[in-house]
Amino acid sequence: MRSPRPWLLRFLFVSACWLASLPAHAATDPPSATLRMIEALERANSSVVGIRVTVAEDAASADTLGQRRKGTGVLIAPDGLILTIGYLMLEAEQIEIVTQDNKTVPARPVAYDLATGFGLLRPLLPVQSLGPVSVAALGSSQRLQAGEPLMAVTGPQADEDGAVNMTQLVSRRAFSGTWEYHIESALFTSPPILSNGANHSGAPLFNQQGELMGIGSLLVSDATGENQRVVGNMFVPVDLLRPILAEMQQSGTSMKSRRPWLGLNSNDLGGRIRITRISKDSPAELAGLEAGDVVLAVDGTQVATLESFYKKLWDRAAPDAEVSLTVQHGAEVKIIVLKAQDRLLTLKKPSSI
Repeated sequence: MRSPRPWLLRFLFVSACWLASLPAHAATDPPSATLRMIEALERANSSVVGIRVTVAEDAASADTLGQRRKGTGVLIAPDGLILTIGYLMLEAEQIEIVTQDNKTVPARPVAYDLATGFGLLRPLLPVQSLGPVSVAALGSSQRLQAGEPLMAVTGPQADEDGAVNMTQLVSRRAFSGTWEYHIESALFTSPPILSNGANHSGAPLFNQQGELMGIGSLLVSDATGENQRVVGNMFVPVDLLRPILAEMQQSGTSMKSRRPWLGLNSNDLGGRIRITRISKDSPAELAGLEAGDVVLAVDGTQVATLESFYKKLWDRAAPDAEVSLTVQHGAEVKIIVLKAQDRLLTLKKPSSI
């Protein structure tokens, strides 16, 4: 049997370490200010839940993301709306929320935004079923400074408790994912979240006032962006959520997510965009592209980074438009014309939706 509220011991330890890391003048602050900070962080921690997801065996995302997934979510509205990272709930057949007292509550997907990576879900039972959970305050990451202490929290699971982790911002920069994903600003923190499994998926990041700064997406080996081995985490800033939150709840996504998708993974080393993986039944596979091919240009315009590749690909009105790629296959250079797809239309939807 697990000890009661073990996260509290971790939280108090992290709080003590955090206070010790603050500038010297913070030690002279009135005790009430310190207590307010600890209370704000405890409220933030109580807004966090665990998430368990099961997808069908034939789901397109099962090969890369797994059929059973686990991660974290954070309550952002009194009606039970929970924010997480979208890939966690992609093509979900079953979603369960794990409360901090280790109860499970069934949930349903509300929205998935391809452009930002955010996901929204809501419990099928009244919000009271989540227990004494708080609503996280949405903040803004714009004022965060490198070196600023932050708190990242992972939600509980059946086999492990949630964890409170002390970390700090090490960089803020644009991020291009290998899977046809790009955001103009991402938050990178180190040291990395200390949790088993993949619970960093969806983990909320809080500032010293207990305000939500971002949602955990990836474990990275170069958090500084300076080609140094500094292991950390990438968070999607909550600033990207505000403009699309109402749209996501109304339509299940945002208009920016309706864009061309080719179905390939690639990297950009040394100014060369090399394809590393092709999704099954995707436009890229149907066009005959293979892992190892190098993309030189899109519609005749040379591209040398993932960012330039994606922006040129997405710079067209219709998601199912034709795309012309100049590709090097071995020693041969050829032009391949393929018809892109709307990625959201290729995803398996639960029968209940």
